[in-house]
This record gives sequence, structure tokens and C-alpha cells, in this order.
Amino acid sequence: MDHLAEYRRWLESDVFDRETKRELKSLSDAEIEDRFYQELSFGTGGLRGIVGAGPNRMNFYTVGRATQGLADYINERTKEGSAVIAYDSRYMSAEFALDTACILAANGIKAYLFGSLRPTPELSFAVRFHHATAGIVITASHNPPAYNGYKVYWSDGGQIVPPRDREIIERIGTTAYGDIRRIGKTEAEKRGLLVLLGEETDRAYLDAVKALSLSPEAVMRQGKKLKIVYTPLHGTGNLPVRRVLAEMGFEHVFVVPEQELPDPAFTTLAYPNPEDPAAFLRALALARKKDADLVLATDPDADRLGVYARTKSGGYVRFTGNMSGLLIAEYVLSRRREKGLLPKAGDGAIVTTVVSSEMAYPIAEEYGLKVVGTLTGFKYIGEQIEKFERAREKFGRTDGSVGAYAFEFGFEESYGCLAGTYARDKDAVAAVMLLCEAAAYYAEQGLTLPDQMERMYRKYGYYAEELGTETAAGAGGAERIQRAMQAIRQNPPETLGHCRVTGVTDYLAENTGLPKSNVLRFALENGWCCVRPSGTEPKIKFYIGANGDRDGAEERMKAVKRDLLRLTGFEV
Repeated sequence: MDHLAEYRRWLESDVFDRETKRELKSLSDAEIEDRFYQELSFGTGGLRGIVGAGPNRMNFYTVGRATQGLADYINERTKEGSAVIAYDSRYMSAEFALDTACILAANGIKAYLFGSLRPTPELSFAVRFHHATAGIVITASHNPPAYNGYKVYWSDGGQIVPPRDREIIERIGTTAYGDIRRIGKTEAEKRGLLVLLGEETDRAYLDAVKALSLSPEAVMRQGKKLKIVYTPLHGTGNLPVRRVLAEMGFEHVFVVPEQELPDPAFTTLAYPNPEDPAAFLRALALARKKDADLVLATDPDADRLGVYARTKSGGYVRFTGNMSGLLIAEYVLSRRREKGLLPKAGDGAIVTTVVSSEMAYPIAEEYGLKVVGTLTGFKYIGEQIEKFERAREKFGRTDGSVGAYAFEFGFEESYGCLAGTYARDKDAVAAVMLLCEAAAYYAEQGLTLPDQMERMYRKYGYYAEELGTETAAGAGGAERIQRAMQAIRQNPPETLGHCRVTGVTDYLAENTGLPKSNVLRFALENGWCCVRPSGTEPKIKFYIGANGDRDGAEERMKAVKRDLLRLTGFEV
């Protein structure tokens, strides 16, 4: 794209408003290049970018174009389309959500719009609850404050996946900014094409979450004793998380006051991500003051959960996303087995991603389940749930031999999990409830959550896992990341961290049974690693896992990481 020619077009076209042009005229040469060297691409999940004017930014034109293309796609496939729209606490989220609803309404599509911010998993639930054709959530999840995003869901409640994602992308690609049709909110409501959602949907969602409970009797006893510190990190989790914990019977929940209310600037945080230990500084300080047992944080759209848990000696242990997901899985599966709720051996499944912990395999074996692996992104886990359901409908039974599995649990290393089929995306509200219930259940046995994690290591073996990320921003960043991927793809190593490479899987070049993706996975002696570009940020990601004795696994993991950074040109 000729960035200067496109810049002049935005300044000269009647399509763009005066305020947009005023902002564009104030830009430096470097800012002009960054905003106009490419269009903000509608990827396989939607849009994600910095808020501002220009084609490489999130604004009413880029969001409107995506919505108009989606509306055309819906209308080409159904006569009475509808969509649910939710949004988080970021800059312009409410404005983008209302504009999206008004564009859909102008195209004859009924828009169900939440009247205030809601978690992403509730949007996934609401699409199914209201039998909508599609869903849209305005969120940039855990990205820095300058970002916002736009994710699209389909009628099953899951994010769009191949081939539908490519079809929608193609339809948006044929849409011009001048094609966007809008009507006002009042007109949309008058035509019955804009409906505001509230308590009815909230109540149904929370009831679905609470239906996952497996140890209400333990909560009844321990809920009066356990102390929980929680921070929503200025996001959407505050009200639903506190509400579900209160309804379950947890009486001592302390919310970090400085991070309780929505704040698009995320003033108390450099990075609103529960994966980042820095996000817990205030929560841990409050936990020490309150002598809390659990310290929990949800990201701005409340689909990811970060955890610290107190040991018997009084310190706090950080749980990775793999650790918290596996601990919840072990709790859920063991309790379901005790209650006779698991399917017969071979008929149920755990669904996880190719970059998540391999401890999933011995856990699945323990409970007679199959592990189904997917690409990175919870949308692929949601897709498997839908496939399982279609297979059960086809064969009229649950039968793993024909792919008609019962979905028992899904998790990914990036701090997300799902224990039911009421939604098709990771749900931190449910994860909070189940983790707190697990803490109550194990407290009845005299165990803390760190104690239970150690029990799992003794039972299944020790697994060390780490995620490393390197940022390469700007116009040249994407090229640098692609060069790094190409270098390691063309010259795959024979050893990594003194471990022999026993196999290489290239998910872009090989037929793996999964959609093509720019991911390389290396099988190692007593471990594995993956390299891939981020789908939402200018980053390259390195996933490393090792198992065996604790000291040896930790050292191998660090050595593998050093080699990966060197081979891709990102070593310091």
C-alpha cells in the first residue's frame, strides 16, 4: 500500500468526517506511515488494533466496514438474521458497540445489545440463549490500553473458524468505507431491530455457571472460612464474579479497591494481563493484609484467570495457566467420577491446544478420556465441542469410536478453561467459581491448592512449562518475525537445550488434520517446544515444556529457550 497516497485519499474523500481529518493532519511522518502502510486486517477472529484514525487503526470506519461486510454475509444466508453484541471497558468500546448495532439494524438484522459492559463468555452464552445468527464482542482482551478489538462469533456460540472465517473476510474485503449503512438508535428501536439486554440474560448465564458446581456441601462449610482477594483489573469481571461467589456461599471476598471500577486507561497497570506477575502487586498486598487463601485476577473481558494461592507456611505461589487449568480439570474430573457422571472409557474427551501442557495426557488416561489437540486459540476448542455435538446427533449416542465424544473439559496455556457446554469460549467467571470450590473441597482434606498441585505432580509426574515472548513492532516488525520463522523452518535444529529433537511438525506446510497455521512444534527427549507469531500483537511466541525430575526439567526448559532465541535472532 502506498501510505502517502492512501493518507491523501482519507484527507480528500467526502466519506471521512472533519474530526477524523483534523486528527490525521496533526500526525508526524512516522505516525502517518504506521497508520497507512497497511489496512488493519480482519484476521481469523476479527480486528485488533490501536484506537485512532486511519486504515491501520480501530475507528468507526474500520469497525463499520467490518460490520457492513458481516451484515451482508448474514443477509446472504438468512432472511431473519440477528446478532448479540457485548463490550468491555476499553476506550470507545461502548461507542463501537452501539454503532455496530445501528449498522446491523440498518441492514435489517436484529441487534441484541447489552446495556453495559459484560464478560466475553457471557456473549458466547447469550448467542445460544437468544438463538442468534452471530455475536460480536468489542474487546482487546489483555492488550495494552491503547488497543481495542472486534471479535465475531457464530450461532453455535463459538468464534468463527474455517471456512466461515475466510468467507467473512472475503466479504469484508469487497466492502468499501462508503458502503456502510447506518440508522440512529431511536429509529432502530422503533423498528424493533435494537433490543437492550440485561438481567434476564445475566440470570440465565449465572445459573448455567452455577450448574457446574460439584461440591456445594464443602462450600457451605468452608465458604465461611476461606478468604479470597479478587481484582477485575478495571474490567468486566467485577460484578459477575462477586455475584456468583456470593450466591455460592463465599462470604469473605475482598476486591482490590484501586482496580475495582472500569478504567480504559488501566491507570494502576502497565499491562492488564493476569499472566503478568506485575498485575498482582496490589492484590498480593491486600492478600497479605487480609491473610487471604486465594488471590485471583481476571483480564478486562473476563475470559482469563490468573491465580496465586497461599501455602501452609504463609507464602503465595503463582499458578501458570497450565497449572490452574489442570488443577481445575483434576478437581472436576475426580468429582464427576465419584458422582458417576463421567462417560464410559473412551467416550469422553479433554480438548486442549498443541502449545499447552502435556500433563493433559496422563490425566485423560486416569479418567478414561481422549485428548483432542487443536491449534492455538480457544475458538478451536469451541469448534470441537460443536463437532462432538453434531456427531452425537448423527449417531444418536455418545461414542468416541465415531467422534461423538462427550466434552468433559477444555483448557489452553494462556489462562483459559471451560468445564461445560453452555458457552463455547473460555470463561474466567466459571473458572473462579470452580477454583474457589476446589479450594473449599481440598480444605476439607487439610490441603491448600499448592498442596494439591504437588499431589498431582507425584501422581502424574512433574511438568515444567514456560511461555516466552519477543516484541517486534512497527512496519518492519512483521517482516522480522516472518524472517525468524523462515530461518528456523528452513534449518530445523537437531538439538535444543542439549535435548535431541525427535520430531518436527510444521502446521503450515504439513497436512496435520488441523487448519494451516504458521506454527512449528518440536518434539524433544523428555519435552517439547513450539514457535509461532502472535495472532493479535506484534510478537513472536516461544512455548517450552519439559518433564521428569523437577530440577532437571526446569534446567532443560531454560536451555531450550536460550537456543530458540538464538536460532530466531531474538537473543539479547
